[in-house]
Amino acid sequence: PVAHANDGGGSIRIPAGNCGLVGLKPTRGRVSLGGDFGDLLSGLVHEHVVTRTVRDSAAVLDAVHGPAPGDPYFAPAPERPFAEEVGVDPGRLRVALWTKAPGGEVEVHPDCIEAAENAAALLEGLGHTVEPIELDALSDPQTVFDFLVRWTTGVAWNLDYWARKIGREVTEADVEPTTWALAEQGRAHTAAAYLTAIENQQKLTRAVAEQGEAYDIVLSPTMAVPPTRIGDFDVDESGPLMPIVTATPVAAFCTAYNISGQPAISLPLHWNDEGLPIGVMAAAKPGREDLLIRVASQVEEAQPWAERIPPVFAEEPSLD
Repeated sequence: PVAHANDGGGSIRIPAGNCGLVGLKPTRGRVSLGGDFGDLLSGLVHEHVVTRTVRDSAAVLDAVHGPAPGDPYFAPAPERPFAEEVGVDPGRLRVALWTKAPGGEVEVHPDCIEAAENAAALLEGLGHTVEPIELDALSDPQTVFDFLVRWTTGVAWNLDYWARKIGREVTEADVEPTTWALAEQGRAHTAAAYLTAIENQQKLTRAVAEQGEAYDIVLSPTMAVPPTRIGDFDVDESGPLMPIVTATPVAAFCTAYNISGQPAISLPLHWNDEGLPIGVMAAAKPGREDLLIRVASQVEEAQPWAERIPPVFAEEPSLD
């Protein structure tokens, strides 16, 4: 079984982490956004699915990857089908363990650190080398500002896009309060500020790539907090942008790879004492979904998760 998902700041990996599923965000341009779009949110958005197994994610990627005519950019073609990477020995990998959230202002929950550290121990047991890392390039608060310039400008564009589709202006009454507030912020940015934000984040991508060059994979928690409760993102007296503040620790680790365009996969390798799934994320260099699929299938075999379901699950899963 699969479910479609897209990811402009974690929305493949975060739901997967919250639900005990596999969530692979491919390399930027791996899956075309055509024919309507060249890119979305200035390249932050990636398309794929969430699945129960690594095998299913790889199979769907085989079915949907590749450029459409006129795409502004696309990922390099794989050497062989992604499904054939499942079960292939990834070799002895150099793994960086990253557990300090970008910017230094978000406190990472102990459950999430434990999840990443346990996954690191599992990888060491499988013969890989693991060492801690801090991605210094992501510590500048300007990173968050630039990301939000791109994101909010994209929300403003999105409302304009739908206005053209439906033949009338989209009003505040048509959308959620947070959506409207984000669009208003986006409209306030100048074109120069928007292009500066993109330039800054392209420089950031180079810096992150240089620091990560020594490693095959960067391992981290998917989120800095356990799964949130229903209602945590509701608008209250704090104002319509409060859900974005609430989302900061949720997306803290994920957004780096929307900025860089690197492939990243959330794996359900940990459950806390409350029985909640805690996702662990692995990221590779651009174009290396093949390596992520190899190592993800390796840890899935070592620590299977597909049969694990919550006590409120409606029916037994079928893995046929």
